[in-house]
Amino acid sequence: MNQDYLGQTFGLAGRTALVTGGARGLGFAIAAGLGQAGAGVVINDLSQAACDAACERLAAAGIAARSAVFDVADGAAVERAVARLDADGVAVDVLVSNAGNQNRKPVVEMAPAEWQALQNVHVNGAFHCARAVLPGMAARGFGRIVLMSSVAGQATMPNIAAYATAKGAIAAFTRALAVEYGGQGITCNALAPGFVRTDFTQGLQDNPQFQSFLSTAVPVGRWATPEDIAPAVVYLASPGASFVNGHVLAIDGGLLARM
Repeated sequence: MNQDYLGQTFGLAGRTALVTGGARGLGFAIAAGLGQAGAGVVINDLSQAACDAACERLAAAGIAARSAVFDVADGAAVERAVARLDADGVAVDVLVSNAGNQNRKPVVEMAPAEWQALQNVHVNGAFHCARAVLPGMAARGFGRIVLMSSVAGQATMPNIAAYATAKGAIAAFTRALAVEYGGQGITCNALAPGFVRTDFTQGLQDNPQFQSFLSTAVPVGRWATPEDIAPAVVYLASPGASFVNGHVLAIDGGLLARM
């Protein structure tokens, strides 16, 4: 295929992407994918050491990267971080709201504060980050926002009610942003990954009963890897996806397609 076509359609040269929860796992794979497509990358996480280590790994691969340490659940901290980037001449063209947490419990055993902690990171975190970067995107007439929903926002299992509720809200927020800002050169889409082999799902990986379930419930018969998910973010951030807006893309090996 013509390299000029690939660069013009899927390349991200000259763009800067902020990836929350980007120091490891799925977030790091996404940051690496965006960097390989030509974008400069801003890695966010809670730990400076973790962010620095991720940036060093990216730099070793020839990817320009810098860190931005903040808690996505803290709206004021998000605003300050984006303001610092702006002051340094770093304009966020692509936001990937990936930071997340989990707490598997039956509803009646979950304290209200535990429930709220998941909503604070997944839902409020996406809101805080989008709210901080949208003015700059609108002023420049360009922006790509990719939020992280889940198959759990469409079909669920016991003990993840808080997580499933948050991911369903993210899908709704995706559509709201797409409608509200699409006319300003900004698209918003979401991914709905299935079961991805990361530290986040270690408890499920260690459960033989769940392994048996996954091998039959997922038509492709395996876990996803972070590298299975990252290319979709690159596509949604690219010029080739300029007319894709308000969509929630399931990347689940066919899990939701099965009766």
